[in-house]
Amino acid sequence: MAAPADKSEDPWNEKTKENKSRSEWLDPCQEAASRSIRCLNRNGGDKAMCQEYFQAYRDCKKEWV
Repeated sequence: MAAPADKSEDPWNEKTKENKSRSEWLDPCQEAASRSIRCLNRNGGDKAMCQEYFQAYRDCKKEWV
């Protein structure tokens, strides 16, 4: 899994969040969701192998919702 982005380089910072309206078309966690699905596909649906990806998605959603 990739290392967390440096806060200064992270495009999804607090200022960005404040300037974006909630929208059904914008999902800042889409990348984390896609990684979770790819992990499941790679591992034949074995959820135990993808727990880190699921946690990253939950953490993202918690931060944005």
